[in-house]
Amino acid sequence: MSEQPQGWRVVVIANVLPIVEPLIETVRGMGHDVVAWVLQRRPYAVDMPPPPWGDISDKNSPQGVNLIFVREKADLAGILRGLEPDLALCWGFSWKIPQEALDVPRHGIVNQHPALLPRHRGPIPLSWALREGDDVFGVTWHRMDAELDTGAILAQSSIPILDEETTMFETGPRLVPAGLALLPEVFEKLAAGDPGQPQGEEGASWGGMLDEDYATIDWSTQTAREIHNQVRAWNFAFGMGPVDGPFAELDGKRVKVTRTLLTDPGDGSPAVETADGTIWVLEREPGE
Repeated sequence: MSEQPQGWRVVVIANVLPIVEPLIETVRGMGHDVVAWVLQRRPYAVDMPPPPWGDISDKNSPQGVNLIFVREKADLAGILRGLEPDLALCWGFSWKIPQEALDVPRHGIVNQHPALLPRHRGPIPLSWALREGDDVFGVTWHRMDAELDTGAILAQSSIPILDEETTMFETGPRLVPAGLALLPEVFEKLAAGDPGQPQGEEGASWGGMLDEDYATIDWSTQTAREIHNQVRAWNFAFGMGPVDGPFAELDGKRVKVTRTLLTDPGDGSPAVETADGTIWVLEREPGE
């Protein structure tokens, strides 16, 4: 690997504090100046619970960077022009970034998408990896273009999907380091002017929001693994989408199943027979 570039002005575009903290630390450790963290402003008119790490403020955000809340995506280009970045890194940001903003940084904007692109493009790729029964969660850094998750690939890797992990808070500590480990390769390619590997359409798929067709569990026709993956897929969707789920009949009541295991946890959790064996329901909520 050739000598790494240093001294770039880098902007981080992200909404998730547990991602931003190690990302900024890693980029700084590579010799670059992270000049700003840009994140979406939470709509004050919507009654939304704060994220698990709390609302972002000067008290809990990384020090030494400008903290910029953006009211709408149309403002991104002007904000970036004022920051004069060499590069912007996007990770965990839900807006489609306009082309005008993509054109501002000297080396463009590079996004981390948790899938093996072109498989599982879209907003909830981890959910679809589970729904499709994949063996791994992917990690892809790609150049951003005007569409979602279609830009040229700069680096990829993956981590195995583990049966015992049921939420992002369990998987994240493995997934985030896998993405950070690829950054030296990404920066080297950017410095060399490498355009990246264009994505083909072979194997491409869309990881869109979960809907009614996946919102009900049928203990008698689905396998234990299918149900376990279904429950986890809804957890990894973070409540986004037009409907909630998954719901099932348990002990004569309609419940929302939120955590399961394929092995007996030994704590007295209900055991339910499925089409091919037993699954254990660790957590549930009253159905609607």
